[in-house]
Amino acid sequence: MRLGPRTVRQIDSPIGTAYALLDQRAGDRELLDLAQAVPRYPAADPVIEHIVATARDAHGGDYVEIAGLARLREAFAAELRQAYRGQVHEDQVVITAGCNQAFCLVVSALAEPGDEVVLALPYYFNHDMWLRLNGIVPTYLEPGPDLVPTAEAVESVITPRTRAIVLITPGNPSGATIGPAGITAFAEVARRHGIALILDETYRSFRDTDEPAHPLFTDPDWSRTLVSLHSFSKDLAIPGYRVGAIVAAPELNREVMKLLDCVAICAPRIGQEAAWAGLVTAHEWRRARARDIADKRRWFTAAMADRPGGFELLSCGGFFGWVRHPFAGRATDDVVRELVVAHDTLVIPGTAFLPDDRGAVRVSLSNVDRAALTDFAGRLREAGAGAEAGIGAGQ
Repeated sequence: MRLGPRTVRQIDSPIGTAYALLDQRAGDRELLDLAQAVPRYPAADPVIEHIVATARDAHGGDYVEIAGLARLREAFAAELRQAYRGQVHEDQVVITAGCNQAFCLVVSALAEPGDEVVLALPYYFNHDMWLRLNGIVPTYLEPGPDLVPTAEAVESVITPRTRAIVLITPGNPSGATIGPAGITAFAEVARRHGIALILDETYRSFRDTDEPAHPLFTDPDWSRTLVSLHSFSKDLAIPGYRVGAIVAAPELNREVMKLLDCVAICAPRIGQEAAWAGLVTAHEWRRARARDIADKRRWFTAAMADRPGGFELLSCGGFFGWVRHPFAGRATDDVVRELVVAHDTLVIPGTAFLPDDRGAVRVSLSNVDRAALTDFAGRLREAGAGAEAGIGAGQ
């Protein structure tokens, strides 16, 4: 058989590539896994109990309507109305098998091969991969010095072929958070150009404030421009259940459901039931977990304050830290490999999130406890010392 050249030319999953490095480990210390961002705690008890009850129910494995469980869409719309002090209705919500699928379906409904989509740097690698796999051209928006993109800068990369601007806030991989005024400015640019603003809000619950992330839902015409993407994976600690959501105009959602029907028929019922249970029963549990992650951000920032081993924390937010390594002139992929082999520490190279090598790595600080974050800083010091001595990561 012949393989499709467009897919063959695309990179392999950066997560899979990173974990494959573990086979090269030389040490016997405990691995510090700061690669894939996943909650290290189980879901709330009421969620687990509802999952068990659903699995035992005679109809627990049935299909649901393409748009998703009605009660889940209603509960999520109600939560968004409260959280954003705006107007969101269940007919504007489609449930998907995770936020990755939400992005893929939305982009496929908006753009065709040869069209362009703006990605703010550093991008989420699956966004860039999906665009390229479908012949859609990614155009890159450079961020400001604080890694926060601006609406003023985006004007220069919009062309007649542009179909959407994509923002992630808090960012993956950078953790950088775009404030409400900044998001509003991007929406105004998108509206003026007649394109979509795709806002990935996977980490909205893991900000340093309970205030609305943006005011866009207060605009009665928000659905003419905004497409808001969500994930329940981190918020409810159910990443393997694959459940996310698209919040958009019913007209766009109709096109999305054509695609969803083809690729999945519907998002898995068990994940939808878990998400519903989490929304209606686990509010305080969710707030407590968000505080736990906020603590980890503070601990990580403190551990990195003196630039251990020359590693510099550039930004921190959500589940992530974005760190510059000190090995000028050395490929970041090689630095990451040496961190695994010589220091039993796994992170993701920044080259997975950028079109070029800018000497950065992504650290998933959500994965470990305070002691491990302190240990991580110590291992970075070892790596830096090894570079000065001409061994290890600086060889």
